Amino acid sequence: MNTETDTFDLIGLRMTSGEGRKFDLAVAIEPYELGQDTYTVLPAEIPAELQISRTTAQGYALRLRFEASLDGACMRCLEPTTVSFVVDSREVSQPGANADDELDSPYVSDGTLALAAWARDALALVLPAALLCKPDCAGLCAVCGTDLNSAGADHHHESEPDSRWAKLSELKFD
Repeated sequence: MNTETDTFDLIGLRMTSGEGRKFDLAVAIEPYELGQDTYTVLPAEIPAELQISRTTAQGYALRLRFEASLDGACMRCLEPTTVSFVVDSREVSQPGANADDELDSPYVSDGTLALAAWARDALALVLPAALLCKPDCAGLCAVCGTDLNSAGADHHHESEPDSRWAKLSELKFD
């Protein structure tokens, strides 16, 4: 059974060093603002698997896995699209570790895991630079705005002559 949660109490688990547990949870991720468009994360309650292992010195090794989709406009042709992603993220929280070791997770504070924040950031890290309806999306024509995916290969516009060369057209060769 998946229960929706934004935070997760790690201390309440009372785990000993070397012990590990797996939880099936649901997490809600806020929509993303990319450019001037809003992309909704689907489903509203994402089924997620959280694995927690207790390390020595009161730390935790964490793994979060889930699948989610973003629903919004293609960044090239502006048509509605839904793109799916698989997230597999790991974090280590080792309190008292040297700051140079980077073993202190920003998502763990006072024994509480900020699950929704971690899921949102983990999904953001797997997003491509551009969300497209298909990998070879041709986009929109820069001159007339026609969707080049449906316009066909014969779509083109005559370019206007460069005004800097206008005087050359006045030359007469008799």
